[in-house]
Amino acid sequence: MQKVIAIANVIAWSGFWAFGYLAFTAGVDNTGQMVTAAVLAAMGGGVGMLAYFWLIRHSENVGYARVPNRAVKREHDDLTEEGIS
Repeated sequence: MQKVIAIANVIAWSGFWAFGYLAFTAGVDNTGQMVTAAVLAAMGGGVGMLAYFWLIRHSENVGYARVPNRAVKREHDDLTEEGIS
């Protein structure tokens, strides 16, 4: 599952940069093209961020990455680790 999310992350960020470039370089008279490219870039950025955050959390849960020691644990963090939502 993590490989699928990682591939989606790369594709989403690629779409963000490609459509962002198209939005910025679109002519002033092509507002439809500019808005469409901006919306697609925003969607790519949103999906990319969600996938990136999922990958970070997954890598910390499986032990691949260390959990940051600067974060202060809250009460409900202990409950979610035990599987209680």
